[in-house]
Amino acid sequence: MNPPESGVVKDRKTIRRRIRDLVFAEDTILVALAVIIGFAAGLGAWAFLELIHFFRLSWSPWGAYSGFLIGDLTTLLIPFIPALGGLLLGPFGAIFPTEARGHGVPEVMESVVRKGGVLKPRTILIRGVASAITIGTGGSAGREGPIAQIGSAIGSYVAQIFKMSSNNVRTLLGAGAAGGIAAAFNAPIAGALFALEIVLGDWHITTFTPVIMSSVIATVTSRYLHGGKAIFDVPYYQLVNPVEIIFYIILGLISGLVALLFIHSLDRSEHFFEEKIKVHPWLKPAIGGFLVGIIGLAFPQIFSNGYEPMGMALMGSMAFWLMFSLVFMKILATSITLGSGGSGGIFAPALYIGAMLGGAFGTIVNILFPFTTAKPGAYALVGMGSVLAAAAHAPLTNILLLFELTGDYHIILPIMVACIMSTLTIRALSPHSIFSIGLHRKGITIEAGAEVNVLQSLRVRDAMTTKLEVIPEDMPFGEILRHITLSRYSNFPMVNQEGQLTGMISFQDVRQHVFDPELDQLVIAKDLATLSTATVSPSDNLKDALSRLAYGSVEQLAVVDTRDPSRLLGILTRSDIITAYNKAISRYEDTG
Repeated sequence: MNPPESGVVKDRKTIRRRIRDLVFAEDTILVALAVIIGFAAGLGAWAFLELIHFFRLSWSPWGAYSGFLIGDLTTLLIPFIPALGGLLLGPFGAIFPTEARGHGVPEVMESVVRKGGVLKPRTILIRGVASAITIGTGGSAGREGPIAQIGSAIGSYVAQIFKMSSNNVRTLLGAGAAGGIAAAFNAPIAGALFALEIVLGDWHITTFTPVIMSSVIATVTSRYLHGGKAIFDVPYYQLVNPVEIIFYIILGLISGLVALLFIHSLDRSEHFFEEKIKVHPWLKPAIGGFLVGIIGLAFPQIFSNGYEPMGMALMGSMAFWLMFSLVFMKILATSITLGSGGSGGIFAPALYIGAMLGGAFGTIVNILFPFTTAKPGAYALVGMGSVLAAAAHAPLTNILLLFELTGDYHIILPIMVACIMSTLTIRALSPHSIFSIGLHRKGITIEAGAEVNVLQSLRVRDAMTTKLEVIPEDMPFGEILRHITLSRYSNFPMVNQEGQLTGMISFQDVRQHVFDPELDQLVIAKDLATLSTATVSPSDNLKDALSRLAYGSVEQLAVVDTRDPSRLLGILTRSDIITAYNKAISRYEDTG
């Protein structure tokens, strides 16, 4: 017979067991992989920028080129440089259309909702080379979207290596996207919010933690390789007069309209080159590059990502007529570049369009109201955020992005107002962002990180939980506390003596009274519960159910009989909807 273990030995075994459980817990593994992904995304961003630099030095005279001069016939060769880039890009786009063409983020979003977050590893190399050719040879596109897709592919590949579940593959893809944006902009907060707000549409803590970790590690890596300075060196700007906020509201409204023009211009250009240009697909990017080169003869500022002209607008050192013209020239050049099959992002072009729009608008109001308005550069800064916020339908991400890009907090109030107003304006006119409009054309509509078409085809009965934990109306407070403590749920339907639904009680309803022992027998469930609660019926679709969850800011819905709304049939949670959605997507993948 073995002697009984001492208390010290038992404590040691308990500690070892808990440490083992912690080390091998799923959340711990996700965070560890997110660190690896963030580091790899930071390295990938650095390698991609070096590749752009290589092509720019090899082919492009943009740094010394300031526009066509009469009599200088050598400048007539300028359009052939982006055309040559398009010619080099042609085979990539024809053989690998998903990885090489467009601006990358829509493909990542489609992977999240339709492919379980799986991206092919070759995306890392193909997107990197294709976008570097486009941007380096003068194509009007940004570097941030490709970096986001490269980071997403890294995250997806790491998850596949470790044979993670579909949910975790999506999470690590999002972590890679966050790392890519964070490294590209030197903006860890905006990188994380981009992944959560745009790519994943998921703010759950199990998703939030690895996304944040990857974003931080990618930023640290990027800062080590490139330095920690803000991308734009902006003068000190602030709100000069409280009345000036009206002008920023107007700028936000105009930004929403310009963003809508940008979205539809890009979409129409893609459609035009796909349907109307009847040449070999390999030649379309070359045609687009040549047209961009023609525009660049008169407006060389539209070439590449345009950070230098943006810096001039932010410093207030650009003429009104030029900034106003560049708003439309950049929209046209970017639409042609990406519509013809070029590879690159829309972040920098949207920032560029906003800077020129804001600078032109600021010039006008500064002339009309010189003593109550800031310099044009302040409006250029605010315009950058408001146009991108509207185009992406993501105001929060872009409010913080502008702060991190400039390192200046003093003008955050105008940025917030303009970003919100621009987003409200465009959402009133169009339900699609610049990332989702192309997917919509393919029959894919995304909402809250899930495909609406799939959610509309599923019914509440397909996802609801029929195993119920109910609380009677007359249950005393002490028993309610014990019941909630022992349950894995945090929300409970409340029923009367006939078993009819009369309300909903949650941990939030009782937690403020937890430390008041005198209430144990004085208060009953009916005194604490929410009596008017959102419900659904088994025949409702999951899209409507998800909207009701979001609108009511609740964690679950009571499922009731259509003919008798007081008869409780089950419970539907956000987790139930996601599980049903993932199963439907898996069936979609299995059937092709």
